[in-house]
Amino acid sequence: MGLPVLIYGKSGSGKSRSLKFFDEKEIVLLNTERKELPFRKRFVKTGATDDINKIIATINKNPEKVFVIDDAGYIMTHLFMSQHRNKKGNASFEMYDDIADAMYGLVKRIKTEVTAPDKIVYIIFHEDTDDFGVSRLRTIGKQLDRKVCLEGMVTICIRCMSENGNHFFRTVTDGSDITKTPEDMFPEPEIENNLKVVDDTIRDFYGWEKYESKEEEQE
Repeated sequence: MGLPVLIYGKSGSGKSRSLKFFDEKEIVLLNTERKELPFRKRFVKTGATDDINKIIATINKNPEKVFVIDDAGYIMTHLFMSQHRNKKGNASFEMYDDIADAMYGLVKRIKTEVTAPDKIVYIIFHEDTDDFGVSRLRTIGKQLDRKVCLEGMVTICIRCMSENGNHFFRTVTDGSDITKTPEDMFPEPEIENNLKVVDDTIRDFYGWEKYESKEEEQE
């Protein structure tokens, strides 16, 4: 089974920026909103889709071990914007059910249908603050939050943060968010904004092989 990892944070907190440390051939980027990356590097394999069936198929047919869905929240947004004007009464509730089904299905299918156990899929979300002041994934509709709880479906949920112009990742919660990682996986509660370091750390923790570029292999 594949490993889904949630990465969430406010706009401008460095979520997409954290990708720049990967080798150009190391990852497959699935860009749901077709937006430009905030750095010069471009990845060899980049797709533009919000279709979950295509996402799962892409993960299974490509040999790479790292996949990034940026930003998965727009899968929900696109579903909502394509349907909401035509939905009235009970049909509007069904629309939110469809959105909840889609996001639940995305995480579930990564865990059950992705055949290679060491393929990691980073699912990037924007964050929102709930009625209790807790920062969590930004979703559409209460159905997903009440019935599914996406962070409850994964082992690793990392928050992207920014302070005084410096970006960093939080690996454990301070009680104000949904951040969580396995005990002893990361050395500090706050680490650099570098998804490559996160990926290497996860692979070390589980005993999986890490990616090495051609330059590294020749050294």
